[in-house]
Amino acid sequence: MSTISFEGDLNEGAFYSILNSSLARTLFGHDEDGIPNTLSWQRCGGDWNNFLYWRASHLLDHSSQDSVSSLRVNLFYIGVAALNSFLQANVTGPPLSWASTDIILPHVLRDDRDQLNRLQRQLMLGLSMDGETVYQLTPRVELFCLAKCLLNHQNLVGEDALYLWGRLRVNFWHQRMLNENVDSLQKIIYEDLAFVQQSILDQTSEIKARFLIERATINTQHGYDIKARDDLKSAAKVSGLEYALTGRLGKRTRFQQNEFSQLVVLAKSESEQTTQNDPTHELGIESSQIFSSKPINIDLNDDTLLEAISFSKKMPSSAIVDEGTLPSDLKSLDPADQPTLKPLDSIILLAVASSITNTSPQDGLTREETLPYATRVLIGGSTNWQIYTQALLVRSRIEGYRSRTVERGVLQLQALVDQVITETNVNSSITTGSSHASDESTSTTFLPRPKDSESAPVSERLFYIHQLAPPTRWKLEAELADRWVSLGGLRTALEIYERLQMWAEAALCWAASDREDEARKILRNQLYETSSIDQDMKPTERVPLPADAPRLLCILGDMEKSPAAYERAWEVSKCRYSRAQRSLGRHYLAVHDLIKADQAYVKSLKISPQNHSTWFALGSVRLQLEDWMGAVDAFGRAIQIEEKDAESWSNLAAALLRLPLQMSLNTPSVSDPDRRDQDTVNSEGSESRLNPQKHVKEAFVALKRAAVLKRDSYRIWQNLLTVAVKLSPPPYTDIIITQTRLIELLSNLEGEKCVDIDVVEGLVAHLISSSSSQSVSSQNAQQSGTDSELNENKTSLPSENYPSRKTGFLKMLIDLVQKKITPLITSSRRLWLLTAKLSLHLNHPFATLAAYEKAWRVTLNKPGWESGTNEAEIGWKEVSDATVELVDAYESLGERKREAGMSEGELVCKEWKFKARSAIRGVLGRAKEGWEGSERYELLEEKLRELKLG
Repeated sequence: MSTISFEGDLNEGAFYSILNSSLARTLFGHDEDGIPNTLSWQRCGGDWNNFLYWRASHLLDHSSQDSVSSLRVNLFYIGVAALNSFLQANVTGPPLSWASTDIILPHVLRDDRDQLNRLQRQLMLGLSMDGETVYQLTPRVELFCLAKCLLNHQNLVGEDALYLWGRLRVNFWHQRMLNENVDSLQKIIYEDLAFVQQSILDQTSEIKARFLIERATINTQHGYDIKARDDLKSAAKVSGLEYALTGRLGKRTRFQQNEFSQLVVLAKSESEQTTQNDPTHELGIESSQIFSSKPINIDLNDDTLLEAISFSKKMPSSAIVDEGTLPSDLKSLDPADQPTLKPLDSIILLAVASSITNTSPQDGLTREETLPYATRVLIGGSTNWQIYTQALLVRSRIEGYRSRTVERGVLQLQALVDQVITETNVNSSITTGSSHASDESTSTTFLPRPKDSESAPVSERLFYIHQLAPPTRWKLEAELADRWVSLGGLRTALEIYERLQMWAEAALCWAASDREDEARKILRNQLYETSSIDQDMKPTERVPLPADAPRLLCILGDMEKSPAAYERAWEVSKCRYSRAQRSLGRHYLAVHDLIKADQAYVKSLKISPQNHSTWFALGSVRLQLEDWMGAVDAFGRAIQIEEKDAESWSNLAAALLRLPLQMSLNTPSVSDPDRRDQDTVNSEGSESRLNPQKHVKEAFVALKRAAVLKRDSYRIWQNLLTVAVKLSPPPYTDIIITQTRLIELLSNLEGEKCVDIDVVEGLVAHLISSSSSQSVSSQNAQQSGTDSELNENKTSLPSENYPSRKTGFLKMLIDLVQKKITPLITSSRRLWLLTAKLSLHLNHPFATLAAYEKAWRVTLNKPGWESGTNEAEIGWKEVSDATVELVDAYESLGERKREAGMSEGELVCKEWKFKARSAIRGVLGRAKEGWEGSERYELLEEKLRELKLG
């Protein structure tokens, strides 16, 4: 068959014609066509993947130079057709009208149902990676294995961007079919992304937009939400989509009288342009028609909320995106009647909503702000069947967390599940040829099967399948069961899990309802022979164990707190199931066996090096082991994976502070001498020895980043303050900012105790000393008359240290002391003296004297100092010192003139002598019984005599 006919069949969704072509029949072994018997099904030992690989290699190796290019394209089309057939049968529908087992599997298996079932189990087992398995009842798995084999064939793919894009897609679907992401497959996917990007981004805007959306979907799948949103912004720019989340006046409820600002997404596509020479149809199918059929959209039917927001024609009162910054095309849009979006633009809006996984308002968009994206697609979005279905799914996920919409959310999800079941479950017993087909056909729905005229054709459903990346039918049903669990419908969820034979989820569901006995029973029935369980004997494992045995063993180990189950899971997976070692690490950490916990986490990370939580746990263990170098490495790797993890930054700083100066950061850790990844901090040991402040500076930078990421954690700010004062010279501005933030966080709980008096005293002392140094330097420069020396002296001091300029450091310190600290002072003499010292430096004598008076009063009000006992001696000393300081302040400041205010120019205290004598008399009177005759008592009497004589 020629390339053109293959291409036409692919675009029309005629996958049967491609898979039943003469080339495909030769590849599948139905027509030998000169292929030697050594490559027959029997000679390959029943390994179907190996059988396909070597037959494809033989066809490519023995083709003429003129036909090899055409053959590569045709084999590529066969792989794409197999992938699209698999997705049609398991994701989108409509159902396949042909039996995949009869077309692509050897004819010898048609009459041997047992052998066919064994082969399908073998194929599903072959899709397992690193202990993670695919769904054990995956229908038509042979189609996906065919696509996986051909699109990953090294002689077929080469370095052509189109073939690499096909391999990227099939591998990403493989990743999504596994229970958890696998690092080894993730590495291959991102390598292909880099290769494809080099060629695709030079193509037309349609191709670039498709690629960017797919890359965003891949990033979202692997947890890189920020990268995903960056790709979606680029895709919107390439596609010409203008959109903004803003506010417009409207009514949300039936009884609402006044209009308030309601969230809405305003979006408009670029004017339609015909795309020429778009090769993306070679990777899928082509859609040139617009179909009016849509999936069922469940009405809200709420007695309070309207079906849709009733927007006003007035201008908005407020907006997330300010009205002045909106593009002119969006300002004129009526939010209730927006233009229809292009399909790719609708997908971009849905992907934006799906990429936002956080729920904390301080971190970005919340669920409440994601709903308008889905609503925009449903009302005025694309009419594509699959895009509309995805919009309903996204909306149902968002509405599942609101009391007013949770009912519609679960009903809509149920309707989507029913739709997929109905669309993909026709003649399943014929098309799958597997024993579980009857179980699938018995699943009930409350929706009738749509007529052909009411359903979209395969060309429309699969056209944007890779950009949308919708879930498979069994994952969609599992999501429905999980939704029922969140609503308390455990019985309904159990029925779904048991029908799908998802025994691990069923066990977790029983455990969530405090029925761990039932959960353990389910797990044991899957892992061990029933007879040995019933007879209370040592359980005998099933032979063979189920494909997901490592996961089942780990769940059983969690319930029984059995490290032996984790060890067995590690053995069964052939040392590839990283979760087993993670569970062991947590177990050993709980029993304080830190060495074994460290070893377990290291083994886990060798399999899954991109697991952020494991790196963090390993770093925490090494902190307890005092393996500072290893802790730096672990937390550094955690930060590389999740840069916004404040706890990792904070713990990295703790490890850096304890790192010996003589230890280079490139030295292997004691607990893991083979570790190679030391990319966190690049430094040489010689530099560490030359600069004793090196690790302190690095810890300071790490803590600053942690404080930015977690501003409400007072512990991080306290650690930042502690490290900052260790630096030489100290970062005075950062110290002020840190102390200010600590006051904001702790003032309501601790009052004046949240102020680090030593630190603030150091700041004031630095201000005074630097100002004095500046003054002396300026005088010397003026005496010498040398302008160059004057400039040199000025530049030697920071500009914020000049007391005449209340900016920078000076202004920040004044604000800290006078606006933040002073209102908190209740009983601290040191803080009032600190305030007095700063006021005196600023030439504010009235404020200085007032601070001395308050310092004396808070000291005098402390109880017990008058008793004369040994315990009261410290209090008596403090009172006497405060009294002498107050008298000296009266003497030095009383006759000075006020600096500002209504009484500017008047004396600070006209009656300062009388006040000084009164203060001394009051102290002497209270201390006479306990301290008369003591040295400090006599000192105060002498002060009183001097005042009388003066």
